[in-house]
Amino acid sequence: MMLQACLNGSRSKEFYAFTPLSPAELATDAAAVVAAGASELHVHPRNGDGIETLEAAPVAAALEAIRTRVPGVPVGISTHAGIAVGAAGRLAAVEAWTVLPDYVSVNLVEPDAPEMIRLALSRGIGIEAGLWSATDAERFVALPQAREALRILIEINEQDEAEGLEAAAAIRKVLARASLDVPVLQHGYDASKWPLYRDALLRGLDARIGLEDGKLLPSGEEAADNAALIKAAFLLARVPPDPAVAR
Repeated sequence: MMLQACLNGSRSKEFYAFTPLSPAELATDAAAVVAAGASELHVHPRNGDGIETLEAAPVAAALEAIRTRVPGVPVGISTHAGIAVGAAGRLAAVEAWTVLPDYVSVNLVEPDAPEMIRLALSRGIGIEAGLWSATDAERFVALPQAREALRILIEINEQDEAEGLEAAAAIRKVLARASLDVPVLQHGYDASKWPLYRDALLRGLDARIGLEDGKLLPSGEEAADNAALIKAAFLLARVPPDPAVAR
């Protein structure tokens, strides 16, 4: 299993005082989670005001700071629609990048996802295809570029555990029918974070953990930082999941 660390997402300092936002903070957290065992990184660069951005300069600053601290570790960033207003703005921003991430996540729920995928691939950037539902999965597998994806992200936003596991299963069924030879990473969000992580362990899927997906440890206590979340994930991985919970 590959474990990716999602360091900040759209979270703010109000969510958690030590959420890494600046290039220096991201680099420090990157070094800590890699030391804790994370294999890859997913970050949301910020501008000088702490606002998510896809502008070339802040993206370059974040990537260069991280790569200086953890050279050779793959780094990806988000392209979600909330970062900038309108599809043209986001596409133009990605086209203007001077320093490239190893991959970008693209949410198939967004209307311009096919255009973003084509643009990233044309620039030699890997694609993480974010699927929130079976409908997203159907849209993805119909794309000519589906088999070119670096990986598929099963991204569960449902907060009820049973509903979240059911949504993930529905996505996996669509992918199974398509017979795509593409790695799958499964993760939840807040209340569904640890249930979906345990389910990923059971199924031998890649996973991700970090403040973007929630600040609580499996015990319900608040984690000290991203590294503590990664350590908790590896501790859970040492305990074989109960096959009786498989769906």
